[in-house]
Amino acid sequence: MKLRTRILVGFLMVILMPLLLLAATLYGFRESQIRNSEKTQIEESKTYDISIADSSSGEVSFQIMTKDLFVTALVILVFTSVSVGLWIYRSIAAPLLKLRRATQNIKEGNLDFVLEVEGDDEFSELCRDFEEMRRRLKESAEEKLVLDKENKELISNISHDLKTPITAVKGYVEGIMDGVADTPEKMDRYVRIIYNKTNEMDHLINELTFYSKIDTNRIPYVFSKLNVDDYFADCAEEVGLELETRGIQLYYANYVDKDVLVIADGEQIRRVIYNIVSNAIKYMDKAKGVIQIRVKDVGDFIQVEIEDNGKGIAAKDLPNIFDRFYRTDVSRNSSKGGSGIGLSIVRKILEDHGGKVWATSREGIGTIMYFVLRKYQEVPM
Repeated sequence: MKLRTRILVGFLMVILMPLLLLAATLYGFRESQIRNSEKTQIEESKTYDISIADSSSGEVSFQIMTKDLFVTALVILVFTSVSVGLWIYRSIAAPLLKLRRATQNIKEGNLDFVLEVEGDDEFSELCRDFEEMRRRLKESAEEKLVLDKENKELISNISHDLKTPITAVKGYVEGIMDGVADTPEKMDRYVRIIYNKTNEMDHLINELTFYSKIDTNRIPYVFSKLNVDDYFADCAEEVGLELETRGIQLYYANYVDKDVLVIADGEQIRRVIYNIVSNAIKYMDKAKGVIQIRVKDVGDFIQVEIEDNGKGIAAKDLPNIFDRFYRTDVSRNSSKGGSGIGLSIVRKILEDHGGKVWATSREGIGTIMYFVLRKYQEVPM
């Protein structure tokens, strides 16, 4: 019952109960007078002195009855007022006490409680709103803890994975300075290793910068029409140069017509391809590494497949590889580091393009990463 209704009912009870009692008493008094009048008419033969005595006795009875009526009305009024007051007080005090306890819990930083609410009055609605606020505060606090944990993990991962190539670069530079690379072949190998390690550091720093833009939804997309044949051929050529320095063979095949277009951000799709290829390089365990890039037409979409012959991904890990900070390499050895955000960046970019990404893999044989982009189609006027 609403508080306004409770107050109105209480007010009516306080007013109406004494009035009803008064009306009932007056009605009884009137009936008594009528009966006394009838008795008086019957006993008219009695003496004058007796009539005076009866009249005096009737006045006394009337005074006593009036006094009793006043006392009774006062008692009922007090009883009704106290009852109504307690009824309204309990409807207010109980939820206020719950709110006070809940406020004290939040003040002490405890959000692991539930504010039980019954009824549909204004205080119950206030308690329900308070409970919703508590629930959202708890969710926000939990999200903050997860975010803080992820940020600490990111810093730890980046620090670890920057330290590894920096140590390698320092060692090879010292080797050159000390004359260890005393032949052109050794010098060329040292320079290639230093170049690859600096590329790794550059990629890690770019990932960190891009990660901050993902969290603030400030990814600078520049969408344009891209010719599928020309664009992916250029991407394959760039990736091929990187793979050549690592002794990995690249095979590229395009099965899409030359006039097919997509609407995409060329720079960000390059990032997608580079992140997937980098992941393949990271887990390549074959002496002769091979990566294949295939572009296919699948109706309203073009599908890109990037296949490697690396160590593969376990079935239990496959559903989680696109989650942020998920790492199949729990041991974090120096040859298979990574920040743990590369594939999550891939998923974010493709989702923002209206596409999707998924993977299949067999341990010991290799992994195939798939992603699709919608074709550009002219809309007839």
